Amino acid sequence: MAVLGCGALGSFQAGALARAGAGFLRIIDRDYVELSNLQRQWLFDQCDVEQSLPKAVAAARKIAAINSDIQVEPVVADLTATNVDDLLGDVDLILDGTDNFETRYLINDYAVNRGWPWIYGAAVGSYGITMSIVPGQTACLRCIYPDAASGVQPTCETAGVLGSITALIASLQVSEAMKILCGAGPSRKITTVDVWSAEIRQVAQPAPSQDCPACALREFPYLTGERSNPISLCGRNAVQIHERMRPIDLHDLAARLTPLGAVRSNDFALRFEMPPYLLTVFPDGRAIIKGTTDVGIARSLYARYIGA
Repeated sequence: MAVLGCGALGSFQAGALARAGAGFLRIIDRDYVELSNLQRQWLFDQCDVEQSLPKAVAAARKIAAINSDIQVEPVVADLTATNVDDLLGDVDLILDGTDNFETRYLINDYAVNRGWPWIYGAAVGSYGITMSIVPGQTACLRCIYPDAASGVQPTCETAGVLGSITALIASLQVSEAMKILCGAGPSRKITTVDVWSAEIRQVAQPAPSQDCPACALREFPYLTGERSNPISLCGRNAVQIHERMRPIDLHDLAARLTPLGAVRSNDFALRFEMPPYLLTVFPDGRAIIKGTTDVGIARSLYARYIGA
C-alpha cells in the first residue's frame, strides 16, 4: 500500500502499519524534517532534523528499526499528474496524509478512474475528518466536495494543529485500511472529531452522486494535468514550485550558490539560505521556498537562484 504524505498523518500511519505487520509500504513525501514537525509527527526525532533528512527517508529508517521484515520503499517526490501512475499504479490501497486539496483531488481522480480504494483524512486546529472511499460503492471526494473551498480557509499556519487530533485521525485511517485489506470492507461513514470540545460525529456516507464530476461524468481534470499550480504548503509559510522537468545536479548548484549565502547539501536535497527566505531544492527540480506564501515571489526566487 502507499502512504501519501509523511507528515502528521502519514508518519503515524506508516509507524502504526509497520507495527501491525504490513508487508509492503511505499512512503511518498516531497518534504524534509524540521524541528517544528516534532510536535505532531511521531515517527521523527531531532537527529532527523540535524541531518536534514527527507521525511520519506527518515520514516523508512525508523520503520526498519521497528520491523525489519517490512519492505519499505521511500520516495522523495511530489505527486503529480505526470508521475501518479508510476507511484500508485502497483498498490492496492492509498492512505491520504497530504496537506492540500489539489493533491487529494489528484488522488481521487486516479483512484476513481482505476477503481481503487483510498482513505481521506485531514486535520487542522483541534478538528479532523476522515472517510474511506471505494469507487463505485461509496461517495468519492468530489461527490462530497465538488470543488475546493473558496475564500480564506484555516491552515496549520494560521490555526495551528494539535498532535492529538492528527494521531486520532491517522488511527482511524489505519483501522479502516486494515479492514479493507482483510476484506471486511470500510465503515461507510464520514467521521468528524473535535478533540478540544470532545465532539464526535458520524454520518452515513452516501452512495456515488449521479452528478459527481468524477464518478458520474468521468471528468478527471487533475489527472490530465489541466489543474496544476504552485502550492502553498500548510503550516509552513512556504510555497512549493515544481515547474522544471529535468534533473538538477545538486553538487553543481551548491557550487554556484555558496558565494551567495549559506548552503547545506546532501544526496537528497540542498538548502540555501538567503534571509528572509530559505530554499530547499530536490534532485527532480522541485523546490520549497520558505518565508513567503506569495506564489509570485516564490517563482521569482526560483528563477533567480535555480533557473527557469
